[in-house]
Amino acid sequence: MESSERLVALITGGSRGIGAASAIALAERGYDIAITYRNKAARASKVVDEIKQRGMDAIAVRGDVTQQADVAQLFATVKEWRGCLNVLVLNASGGLERDLLAVDPDYPMHINRDAQLALVERALPLMPSGSAIIFVTSHWAHLYGQIEQIPNYAPIAETKYAGEQALRAQQEVFSQRGIRLLIVTGDLIEGTITPKLLERKAPGLASQRREQIGALPTTVDMGEAIANAATNPTFPSGYTIIVGGSLEAARSQ
Repeated sequence: MESSERLVALITGGSRGIGAASAIALAERGYDIAITYRNKAARASKVVDEIKQRGMDAIAVRGDVTQQADVAQLFATVKEWRGCLNVLVLNASGGLERDLLAVDPDYPMHINRDAQLALVERALPLMPSGSAIIFVTSHWAHLYGQIEQIPNYAPIAETKYAGEQALRAQQEVFSQRGIRLLIVTGDLIEGTITPKLLERKAPGLASQRREQIGALPTTVDMGEAIANAATNPTFPSGYTIIVGGSLEAARSQ
């Protein structure tokens, strides 16, 4: 397959967890993969190797998605590497990192809303008609303002909700380009850092959630849902895919 004919996906925060699972799931569907990572080069390299073992090409690009210069360099690299982008998975998020909050108290909004908009702005010129943008969120963020929040998670939920709404406000722009925006929302996810961090303020959170909904979804479950959303053209723009439990279960917690 010529370079110009290859399908290409970019996954932010793709060196571990949901991002890595999404990268592998999309590679298994025939996509070359670019992932971003902030500071774990060895971990990112391992994901690249796993993708290449599946017969697809991959690159890992180091950078901070909240920094304009890093975002510009990211898309210059992707453009030089493949020249186009068919799927953008907005997975990188944050707000629980003590070191970053100490430097920038507004970091949750900067990464969960502002960075998402900046990434999309840079991505759009590379995305042909038929492409998809996937925004990855949580039930608590998706339903912000409608449900009681997990202790310590409210700033993340608020800012991820702001990011989702800011992207939804651009749906007409995306539609004019033939690009779909899809939302994938997950419950607490086994194998990710977020539940571990939240347990510090809410001991027993994961076990309580298991009692409510049964087995928690895994990173593989999320990765498959994200890849399916990106590659299933029957999902209309603006559609929300729910992974784990239900939104009603989240409302009634």
